[in-house]
Amino acid sequence: MTERTDFEEQTDERTIDRSADDVVARVLATQQNRATVTLFGSGAQALQSSDTDGGGHDGEQFDREERAALRRVSGLSTELEDVTEVEYRQLRLENVVLIGVYSQGSLQDAENSLRELAALAETAGAAVLDGLLQRRPHPDPSTYLGRGKAEELAGIVRALGADTVIADTELAPSQRRALEDVVKVKVIDRTAVILDIFSQHAKSREGKAQVELAQLEYLLPRLRGWGESMSRQAGGQVGGAGAGMGSRGPGETKIELDRRRIHSRMAKLRKQIAGFKPAREAKRANRNRNSVPSVAIAGYTNAGKSSLLNRVTKAGVLVENALFATLDATVRRSVTADGRLYTLADTVGFVRNLPHQLVEAFRSTLEEVADSDVILHVVDGSHPDPASQLATVRDVIGEVGARDIPEIVVFNKADLIPADDRLVLRGLEPGAIFASARTGEGVDEVLAAIARLLPDPSVEVELVVPYDRGDLISALHERGRVLSTDYVEDGTRVRARIMPEYQSVFEPFAV
Repeated sequence: MTERTDFEEQTDERTIDRSADDVVARVLATQQNRATVTLFGSGAQALQSSDTDGGGHDGEQFDREERAALRRVSGLSTELEDVTEVEYRQLRLENVVLIGVYSQGSLQDAENSLRELAALAETAGAAVLDGLLQRRPHPDPSTYLGRGKAEELAGIVRALGADTVIADTELAPSQRRALEDVVKVKVIDRTAVILDIFSQHAKSREGKAQVELAQLEYLLPRLRGWGESMSRQAGGQVGGAGAGMGSRGPGETKIELDRRRIHSRMAKLRKQIAGFKPAREAKRANRNRNSVPSVAIAGYTNAGKSSLLNRVTKAGVLVENALFATLDATVRRSVTADGRLYTLADTVGFVRNLPHQLVEAFRSTLEEVADSDVILHVVDGSHPDPASQLATVRDVIGEVGARDIPEIVVFNKADLIPADDRLVLRGLEPGAIFASARTGEGVDEVLAAIARLLPDPSVEVELVVPYDRGDLISALHERGRVLSTDYVEDGTRVRARIMPEYQSVFEPFAV
């Protein structure tokens, strides 16, 4: 009797194992049978597939693990074809289709802009299925693409199974609503994608407050009511509908309350951001009081600014092959070859068609550029269109009032630039420096250029400093330029150049 029971239990276990294997095989077969869609154009990826950020070479990237802790898995769906698939579900990527309209310029420029939008979408956590470009004199004021092209877009969205349509511009609220009514999926624009990336990457209190303020400014004119089921606004007895009393539905009441709450929150955020300004000014005043020159690293997003900062100072700033990986300004100290102290500030990256509200919200971060003594302009030399990167960054630099500051143009990622392209880039910027934060090529040349352009002490002095005043010798090395040193009976004889404001401090020791 016991032997028969054991045999039955073993048979049941085999049956359960076989059924579990069947479920796994069915799920895997379903995923393999799903149609795959390639990217638009010639198959070029929006983000570079090679590791060009040099993140494993400079410092410890403390934030990288936290940011990569939750990753979406592409190709997996949450729609269940069988109840037994519940255990094997995983979060799936949002599938998007990109659209753009261009009237001037070449098709290549329009494709570069759309590829940049694809990189933004990938950074935000979406999978790009396809991209569509239309040439027309002006975007359609109703549906952006026009009624016929919007119907074609709706068919493409249905065929690809897309969830979202992203426009390569800033859509008017009416255009977005009309296009959503045609394609039957969510429609967003370039500004919404950038705001989403900023909200994911902001870490400091000030950065989060700035992002939230920009999001609310973007959301305010785009609020929608609760739909026809809850909207009854007619305008009184003399209105077109003549509905009379009680015609004002809860949809209108709710949207007015939402607007009031957004205005109140925006006022609170503006006050909070203004409260951060004294702390920034105190730090900056401390550096100015000590006459520490500053160098601001500015450039296009994903050009390698943080990698270059890590290569020079071993700062350990987060480096990632993604757009807008760095939002908060990072300031590190460095020293020239002749011993002069200066600061390096890593700033937020720029992008073409950067929304005006973002420039206003991040003006406090861009103050590092406006108040610097030298601007280190980093350009991605391997980008298909570096000229547009240069123009975009210089436009934003002009908006913050920093056009007159000395500029050093650095073509980064030189290890990825062919020799023929170097000749083209040299014609674009004859005085530029080719460097690679990954391999270290040209970094010494960059540091030498910074040392040349830093403010040079203008007053030459000759001092005899007593041996018990070593602090003055240290200050001369940090805040001036020591030309010669000799040791005599009365103390250390020093010939140096200092700033005019320090002349009174060293005057008692002059010879």
